Amino acid sequence: MKEKLQKIREDAIRQIEASGDLSKLNDVRVAVLGKKGELTAVLKSMKDVSPEERPLVGQLVNETRESIEKILDETKKKLEAAELDAKLRREVIDVTLPAKKNNVGHRHPNTIALEEVERIFTGMGYEVVEGPEVEYDYYNFEALNIPANHPAKDEQDTFYINDKIVLRTQTSPVQVREMEKGKLPIRMIAPGRVFRADEVDATHSPSFHQIEGLVIDKNITFSDLKGTLAEFAKQLFGQDTKVKFRPHHFPFTEPSAEMDVTCFKCGGKGCRFCKGEGWIEILGCGMVHPRVLRMSGIDPEEYSGFAFGIGLERIALLKYEIDDMRLLYENDQRFLNQF
Repeated sequence: MKEKLQKIREDAIRQIEASGDLSKLNDVRVAVLGKKGELTAVLKSMKDVSPEERPLVGQLVNETRESIEKILDETKKKLEAAELDAKLRREVIDVTLPAKKNNVGHRHPNTIALEEVERIFTGMGYEVVEGPEVEYDYYNFEALNIPANHPAKDEQDTFYINDKIVLRTQTSPVQVREMEKGKLPIRMIAPGRVFRADEVDATHSPSFHQIEGLVIDKNITFSDLKGTLAEFAKQLFGQDTKVKFRPHHFPFTEPSAEMDVTCFKCGGKGCRFCKGEGWIEILGCGMVHPRVLRMSGIDPEEYSGFAFGIGLERIALLKYEIDDMRLLYENDQRFLNQF
């Protein structure tokens, strides 16, 4: 039995030394010390040993087990250290390599233009007010002096939810809602998305953005309107910018006008950008119609005011010299990364 145990030990040591990796080392452990291992088989044969020799044989088996386990543990530590060293060499970080570049998002051209307009008007004491995009026909049309049979209410121009609810065609309804509150004076701008039944092309979209402005107070005149918009144009396009007002018609203002600014590319001399005219149309404006004031509960004999409307996309197109409105909505990174 002693010779048999000695042979098991020598064979185990030889296999351990030849194992080479942790997986093969574990196979040796199972083959020798496992439930069906050689040493376990010796323990199971103890019943065939005489009672007098069992203590001695049991001691020899335990010494052999301890010896093999000690060598197994020592070899395992060496193999683990070697494997870790190889892994560290294999996964070493080259600190001289350039780091991966993070793609950081930035503001959309529309957002940049909107923040610039809001900065200018809040600097003049205006507040920014928002309202619902799905609006009542009353606020979108009737309260703005646009009667039932007006061409603007045609379904070819307006998206109707039903006969009383529309997708707003302008942000002017926000002004009406503010006037109805009766908290005067009012100095506000109302930016937001609007909807009109337009075909998509380089200058039109069924969904776009407007910024409507409103001032209501005592003794407000057209001179206040001109002075306000002239200062706005200078801050947006440069201090040398001049403005020109042309008579126009809007149902909710009287008198009404469209405002042009001198071309900021050529200074008004005429160029390709302004089509040789020296002027660029920028917005519509006028004095709030007395009927609109009266419908909102404001006495036109005591109060007056002016309103204006600017297309946000138009400002972005002009300011950044973009020639196709569709570029603003197509999410093309080659275009957006320029801003």
